[in-house]
Amino acid sequence: MKVLLVGGGAREHAIAKAAVNDDIELYCFAGNNNPGISRMCKKYKLGKVTDIESVVAFAKEVGAEMALIGPEAPLGEGVADALEGKACCKTAGPYQNAAQIEISKIFMRDLMDKHKLKGRIDYRTISDPAEARSFIKEYGRPVAIKPVGLAGGKGVKIIGDQLKDLGAAADYAVEVIEKGIGGSASVVVEECLFGEEFTLQAFTDGLHVLPMPAVQDHKRAYEGDVGPNTGGMGSYSMEDHLLPFMHREEYDQGVDILKGILGAMDKDGCPYRGPIYGQFMLTAQGPKVVEINARFGDPEAMNVLPLLESSYMDICEGVVDGNLSKRKAVFSNKATVCKYIVPEGYGVKSKVGVEVQFDEKAILSEGAELFYASVNEEGGKVYTTSSRSLGIVGIASNLEEAERSAEKALGHVKGEGIFMRHDIGKPEAIRKKIENMKKVRRGG
Repeated sequence: MKVLLVGGGAREHAIAKAAVNDDIELYCFAGNNNPGISRMCKKYKLGKVTDIESVVAFAKEVGAEMALIGPEAPLGEGVADALEGKACCKTAGPYQNAAQIEISKIFMRDLMDKHKLKGRIDYRTISDPAEARSFIKEYGRPVAIKPVGLAGGKGVKIIGDQLKDLGAAADYAVEVIEKGIGGSASVVVEECLFGEEFTLQAFTDGLHVLPMPAVQDHKRAYEGDVGPNTGGMGSYSMEDHLLPFMHREEYDQGVDILKGILGAMDKDGCPYRGPIYGQFMLTAQGPKVVEINARFGDPEAMNVLPLLESSYMDICEGVVDGNLSKRKAVFSNKATVCKYIVPEGYGVKSKVGVEVQFDEKAILSEGAELFYASVNEEGGKVYTTSSRSLGIVGIASNLEEAERSAEKALGHVKGEGIFMRHDIGKPEAIRKKIENMKKVRRGG
């Protein structure tokens, strides 16, 4: 099968590794020259992934039979619709109308509210600055301020975190409206959730769901979960596919919430298919939806896809043919710890064009996997872009061993303008999360 991959980050490298385990011919369309993906490809095309006509033209050129879409932006532009309609290329990802579950926070919140789905929270969509100020003041409790559209994972600000108080929240809400952050002159004001966040990803054909191991991502730039928001500095998963602070029934509740959302979308005439993930907050009342994304997570794809024992391409066939109930998604009972190497300044203003030096064979010898992210290869050397550079994933029989593996592998990476978080997955960091969840359950 000729398979087209769209996107050139670490998430797409993880997808490519999973796909080439099957008998396929891989082609890639991406905005950067990812050396990990390019070495697996028969042909690699550089271009803007939201230039849908160029993506379609490349699919026609290579005779692609199946497309795998990594980033959310081309999905929001209708790449799945165009590939199937103009290139006769099946796409294991959502159509444009269904991708709105991520592209528009209003769509997601309104859907959950309309169908009275479990996991929904209080929210208000506002487009008038004065109304935003008065509503936040009258609400009188901690809130999260979110742009309606996409902001690269960096647009959300929360009282007690990035925002000092209700006044600061109101100021930021007005800024979002007036500057059109996220591409819309509106803002979503949501109740603030307390607990521990987790990611639950799944494959779906719109009716049937094959869930994946739970993962916890770390958005803040610096150790101790402080600093600016980023696209994600790293993540971990456990050998039992739960998380240290999570009960089995809470995982199952998360799966049921995803099923409820998919059922509601089907009823509303925009059935969803492809990978989907829920970003949840585990609260004292159970999982609550923070956001829903129309793709694999990044870095979370790097935690789960290396553990997939089933045929990835067979699952994708089930997704597009509506026969996912006849497939299985079996994952190894192993733990993973992902730690990202990023350019200095990432989350604020990244150093671009810095060389990253590393020994790939030595990294593999430590029991870790290397995923090339948003880098460019030129003259045999690898250079940073404005986003994340390399993902190192330790894989072992338990979390402590996986973390040690990832940490040893990081010792084989160097560069003048790079940094990383070392605390992800370490025992002391995990203990803090367990204790925090105990406090939340007690109502503290």
